[in-house]
Amino acid sequence: MRSIGEMARDSGLSVSALRFYDGAGVLVPAWVDPVSGYRWYDPGQLEESRLLARLRRTGMPLPDIRLVLAGWSAADTDLVRQLLQAHLRRLEQGLSEARGEFSTIRALLERRENPMTAPHSTTVRSTVPASELAAALDAVRFAASTDPELPMLGGVLFDLEGDELRVVATDRYRMAVARTGTAGHGGPRVQAVVASPLADAMRALLSDDSSVQLTVDGDRVALEAGDRQAAGQRLDHDFPDYRRLVRLPAGRRAVVDVPAFRRALENGPVRASETREQDGASCDLSLLQVAADGGVTVCGDGTDDRYDVAVNREFLLHALAAAARDRLILEVGAPTAPLAIRRTDTEDTFSLLMPVRLDG
Repeated sequence: MRSIGEMARDSGLSVSALRFYDGAGVLVPAWVDPVSGYRWYDPGQLEESRLLARLRRTGMPLPDIRLVLAGWSAADTDLVRQLLQAHLRRLEQGLSEARGEFSTIRALLERRENPMTAPHSTTVRSTVPASELAAALDAVRFAASTDPELPMLGGVLFDLEGDELRVVATDRYRMAVARTGTAGHGGPRVQAVVASPLADAMRALLSDDSSVQLTVDGDRVALEAGDRQAAGQRLDHDFPDYRRLVRLPAGRRAVVDVPAFRRALENGPVRASETREQDGASCDLSLLQVAADGGVTVCGDGTDDRYDVAVNREFLLHALAAAARDRLILEVGAPTAPLAIRRTDTEDTFSLLMPVRLDG
C-alpha cells in the first residue's frame, strides 16, 4: 500500500488534489484508516493517478475522466479511445475558434494603431514624500508580472494627474493600486511604466522622510533623492486601463485581524486548483466565506456549496503581507468577481485577486 504522500510524490498530483479526487469519486483510495482518516492506495492505482494527471493537463472535464479511468481499469480500449478522440476534437474546435477571434482582434488593433506615433515628448517633474512613495511601491510590487510574453505588465505604472500619483502593478491574476500626493505637476495625466528592476532601484533610494523628485522626460524616467538617482528608459508599452478594471459591484465586507487570518490560511484546508488558468499551473486554493456578521471562514472539503470565493492562497498571503497592516477589509462579491483587499484608513490603496473557477 502507498501512503497519500508517496502517491503524490510518484504521480505528480498534490496531496490536496488526491483528497479532492477522492471526494469527487474519481480516484478513491483502496483503504481509509477509520480512526485517523489517512488514505492508502494500492500499487496498481499509481498508473491510474499518472493517467489522471495527464488528462487534467489536457483540460479534460472530470465526468469524462471518470469514464476514461473506468474504461482503463476494465481494459475497454474502445471506450477510452472514443473519449480521447472526442476531447481532442473539442480542443481542436476551440483552438480554431480562438484563432478566428484573434485574427479579428488583430485587425481591430491595426485600425486603431498609428504607425507614425511620435516618441514621448512630455517632461514632468513632481515632488513626492519619500515615505509615501516607498509605502506605495511596497503595496503594489508583489503584483508585477514576470511573464516574458506580456512585457507591458513587467513593471510598475506611475500615473500622474494633477496633484496625485497612483502606482499600479498587475499580472492579470492580481492587481494592486496605491495613491500618494505630489507637488509641482498639477497638470494633465501622464503615465510611465518602469521595468521592475528600475522600480526596485527606485525603492532602494527611499530610506528617510525627505521628499524626492520624480521626473518623466521623454522616454526617460528618473527618481532623485538628494545626490542619488535611479533612472532608466520607460517601457515602450501601454499599460491596461486599470481604472476600468477596478470598478467592482459592491460586495459583503469583513474586517479581519491579519495575523489571525494569516494563521487560518497557512494552517487551514486547501483545495487543488482544477483549472490551469494562473501561469499555466495548478495551485493551492483557499475557499473563503464571508458571513452576514462579517466573520470570515476558510472553508474545507465538503463545503463547496457554501463558499463565496476561491483564490490562490499564495497570492492572498502576498497581498496581506504587502498591505502591511494588522487590520484589513476583505470585500467579496460573486464567486466570479475579484476579491478586494482594502485598508481600513483609505480607499485609495488596495489589491484585487482574481477568483479561480472550480470544476467538478
